[in-house]
Amino acid sequence: MLVCLDGTVPGYHLDRGFGSGADSWLIHLEGGGWCNTIRNCVYRKNTRRGSSKYMENQIPFTGILSNKPEENPDFFNWNRVKLRYCDGASFSGDSEDESAQLQFRGQKIWLAAMEELMSKGMQKADQALLSGCSAGGLASIIHCDEFGSLFGKSSKVKCLSDGGFFLDAMDVSGGRTLRTLFGGVVQLQDVQKNLPKSCLDQLDPTSCFFPQNMIEHVETPLFLLNAAYDVWQVQASLAPPSADRLGSWNECKSNHANCSSSQMQFLQDFRNQMLGDIKDFSSSSQTGLFINSCFAHCQSERQETWFADDSPLIEDKPIAVAVGDWYFDREVVKAIDCAYPCDNSCHNLVFNFK
Repeated sequence: MLVCLDGTVPGYHLDRGFGSGADSWLIHLEGGGWCNTIRNCVYRKNTRRGSSKYMENQIPFTGILSNKPEENPDFFNWNRVKLRYCDGASFSGDSEDESAQLQFRGQKIWLAAMEELMSKGMQKADQALLSGCSAGGLASIIHCDEFGSLFGKSSKVKCLSDGGFFLDAMDVSGGRTLRTLFGGVVQLQDVQKNLPKSCLDQLDPTSCFFPQNMIEHVETPLFLLNAAYDVWQVQASLAPPSADRLGSWNECKSNHANCSSSQMQFLQDFRNQMLGDIKDFSSSSQTGLFINSCFAHCQSERQETWFADDSPLIEDKPIAVAVGDWYFDREVVKAIDCAYPCDNSCHNLVFNFK
C-alpha cells in the first residue's frame, strides 16, 4: 500500500525541463509538520496534509521551483517536481492503525514516487538535486543517500535541506517539547526502520530522527539552509503554549522586536546550539551552509527570500546564488551570518497570536 493517511493515492506536480536543463531534475519535498498521535493523524487525514482529496490540482511554482531565469538563475530550466506530503512523518513511516483507519506509508510513497519519476526520464539525469522545506527539509536529509543511490557515478547528485534543521533543544520551561513530538512520530509510524543504521547503533530512534545526529551519516553532498532564529522552532519547540502557560513569550513570538533581553539571550543560545551542531559537518569540503540571522522559516520556496532585488544576503550573496555556487562547485559556500541584530537584509516574519 502506497497511500496517504486516509488511503487516497499520493501525488506530485511536475514542470518539465527545457533546453540545457532537459536532463536535470530537481525534486522538492513538501513540508507541513507531523502527526504524533492517533488523534492528530485522524484530524490530519481530512486535510491536504493527509489526503489527496484536498490537494490542489495546480500550484504556483516559485523560488527554487520557478521556470524564469530572473527568479531562479540556476535551476529554472530543469525538470522541477514538488512531491506532496500526506503521510505525517517526513516520508519515512511504514505502519498502519487499522482501528483508526490510518495508513502510515511515507517511505513507500517516497520509493514509489522515485520509481515513477525515474520512468518519466529521471533515470537519464546527468544532474539531480533533492530539496525540501521544513518537514520536507528533514525528509531530504533522511532520504539524501537513497536519492544518491538512484544515479550512476557520472551524475552530479546533491541534497538541500531548507528549514529542516530541527534541534533537540530545551524549551522555555526546561522540557523537551520537540523531542516528545518526534518520539511520538517515530513510535506511531515505525520510523526507525528507515533511519540510518549507523546512527541507531549509537543512539535511540528518536535521537536519530533529529538532523543534528543524522547529518554525520549522510555521504551525499548536503547543503543546510536555515534561519538561525527559525520562527517555526521558536513557536513550536522553544516557546509553545504548553511550555509557556502564562503567555509571557507571546509578544516576542509574534515579533522579535518585542523580545526582552533575557528572551533574546535564550534565542542566542539556540543559535549557538545550532552552530555547535553543524561544526563537524561544515568541516567537510562537500557540504554547504547558509545560516542567516533571520526570524524566518523555509526560504527557498518564497520568491522574495530565494532570489529578488531585496532578498536576504550573507556577504552580498542571496540564497539562490549561494546554493547554485555550491551545487555547481563554483565555490565553497559556508555562509554563517553574524548574530542578531547585525543583518538588515532579513525578511523577518511577523505573526498575530490571538
